[in-house]
Amino acid sequence: MEDSFIKALSEIVGAQYTLSDPESLACYGYDSTPELQSRPGVVVLPGNSEEIARVMALCEGAGVRVTPRGSGTNLSGGSISFDSGVVLQTSRMNRILEIDEENLTATVETGVITSTLHREVEAKGLFYPPDPGSMNISTMGGNVAENSGGLRGLKYGVTDDYVMGLKTILANGEILKTGGKVVKDVAGYNLNQLLVSSEGTLGVFSEITVKLIPKPQTKKTMLVHFPQLEQAALTVSHIIAARIIPATLEFLDRTTIKCVEDYAHVGLPLDVDAVLLIEVDGHPAQVEEDAAGIRSICERHHCSFFQTAASTEEALKLATARRVALSALARVRPTTILEDATVPRSCIAPMVKLIQDTAKKYDLLIGTFGHAGDGNLHPTCLTDERNPDEIKRAHQAFGEIFEATIAMGGTITGEHGVGVAKKKYLPKLVGESGLKVMRGIKGAFDPRGILNPGKIF
Repeated sequence: MEDSFIKALSEIVGAQYTLSDPESLACYGYDSTPELQSRPGVVVLPGNSEEIARVMALCEGAGVRVTPRGSGTNLSGGSISFDSGVVLQTSRMNRILEIDEENLTATVETGVITSTLHREVEAKGLFYPPDPGSMNISTMGGNVAENSGGLRGLKYGVTDDYVMGLKTILANGEILKTGGKVVKDVAGYNLNQLLVSSEGTLGVFSEITVKLIPKPQTKKTMLVHFPQLEQAALTVSHIIAARIIPATLEFLDRTTIKCVEDYAHVGLPLDVDAVLLIEVDGHPAQVEEDAAGIRSICERHHCSFFQTAASTEEALKLATARRVALSALARVRPTTILEDATVPRSCIAPMVKLIQDTAKKYDLLIGTFGHAGDGNLHPTCLTDERNPDEIKRAHQAFGEIFEATIAMGGTITGEHGVGVAKKKYLPKLVGESGLKVMRGIKGAFDPRGILNPGKIF
């Protein structure tokens, strides 16, 4: 990248926030996606909306490509610049601008860490439910770009369900404001919905207004052991069929259980096929009724052990079993390929069985955990990218898993995004008509194609 262009960027954001030394570029050359690395030409850290707008106008005029980036927790290669362009990093924009207790909204800058917002609103008796596994490091802007979910998605939905307003910087530097604090708004196209999950390809978020709800009065956390995988899967389906909607309904298979226990020592059994982590919340009477109903269903499906947390500390310990699943699996081999297959809830049992059979077919170690209540599973291959043959088999296995996912009526990603890692599967899912519409939308927002190029399609 030419020195004159880097100098022009530094005049906008400041020299200390314009990074072009080899060490810095190396740090921004990867995200949480394995096998993908590419150094950008320069990294800028703007401090406000106006600086983002000026950076975008400069880049659009020069035809320089821009990749927005929060904390780099992306799992589909979406925050890597593959063409030596500009990485626009948002960590300086980390202020909670307002918590409006009358309208039950919060307005934040794009770089606010998700768990920071959780703590601030819960101190006021309010609740922001989306809780992605990376919530202690991921940013709100990244969550909106990927439409992140989390453990509470079954009852409370995902990020999209809470975004009320956005301030977005377009490719040409114009500032677009959509939505706001009103509960109802049907004026024209719903651009908020369009921008959420756009993976940085349509604009750069600078401010986000989200809906808050009252904090649940109480909750109850349960951990249930199942000797047989099929019984755990049937339990999930029958809990939902009984009109009980837990806040959390999470699944760990045998491989994941062993890795978690080796890592966290939380007392998980090593002789069962599956465990379910279940949490219900709300009014105390409703929580007691739901917990009793869940216990009855688990016992009817031959669970071997049913534990209810007796204290907040014990509940946190049980939840840890699920929260550390990815970290525990990642310790086993040098490379961790985490995927994001999502199927209708009724297909959880056959999907988990198919993943296990595929792992045997290709002689791979794959652990599976995830949001059973949403049908959102995370088959995770533990491998080594220095072994080309094993990596080839891993990609063949995931190709078959995604083929089966689509055949079951599912999707290739429930919360991680398409990025570059999954775009080869997108045509099979949405067809040529779907791709044509998406390309048209991209062209309307970004006619020169400078925003996060090469992502999604």
